[in-house]
Amino acid sequence: MSLELYHNPRCSKSREAKALLEKENKEFSVRLYLNDSPSKNELKNLVKKLGIPAEDLIRKKEKVFLAQSKRKDLSDEEAINLMYENPILIERPIVIKDNKAVIGRPIDNIIALLK
Repeated sequence: MSLELYHNPRCSKSREAKALLEKENKEFSVRLYLNDSPSKNELKNLVKKLGIPAEDLIRKKEKVFLAQSKRKDLSDEEAINLMYENPILIERPIVIKDNKAVIGRPIDNIIALLK
C-alpha cells in the first residue's frame, strides 16, 4: 500500500490529516503541492482517483479564483488548467492510497480510506 498526502503545513485540516497518518503509524510521503506543483496529467489522474468533477477540487473562496473566474461552471479542462496555474486553488488535504484518493474534509474521509 502506497500513501501520499497533498499537504499545506499552514492549513489546520492538512496538519490534522498528517497527524492522523502519523498516529496510525502509516508510512506515507508528503507532497508540499504549493512548492512541488502537480502537472496537468497528475491533476487529471488525481481527479480520476477522487471520482469527482475537476471543478469540485477547486477552493472557490480563494481570492485568486474569485478574481479570475467569472463563470460558475468550469469544464474539467478549464478547472485543471486553473489549478495547474494556481496550485493554491487545490483543495486540501488530499490523501492518495494506490488508485483511490479522498479530500480530508471531514477527517472521516481519510479514516474510511485507510480501512
